[in-house]
Amino acid sequence: QVQLQESGGGLVQAGGSLRLSCAASGRTFSSYAMAWFRQATGKEREFVAVISRSGGIKKHADSATGRFTISRDNAKNTVYLEMNNLKPEDTAVYYCTAGSYSRSPSTYDYWGQGTQVTVSS
Repeated sequence: QVQLQESGGGLVQAGGSLRLSCAASGRTFSSYAMAWFRQATGKEREFVAVISRSGGIKKHADSATGRFTISRDNAKNTVYLEMNNLKPEDTAVYYCTAGSYSRSPSTYDYWGQGTQVTVSS
């Protein structure tokens, strides 16, 4: 079993930045690809970014490319999502997840409980 705990969410003005962190415990962190998904109120959960086990491969959603950057520090069992130039449409609960590398939530087995990001205009 893997436990994931997100942190770093909050309220920010449009154009601002936040850095989300996800701390993992349990099984070896480096055994898993890690991803971020988000879910806005009344919407389906959507892909944000994914990073491979060693960090060598990354993919970001079109809406995130150029603004968001996923990274990981396996020595600290932590994955990050740096978010810049935030927009109101980024408002959502952001979830960290561990599993097999993909853009689909179906390949991920372990999920954090989410951290709220609210971007005001």
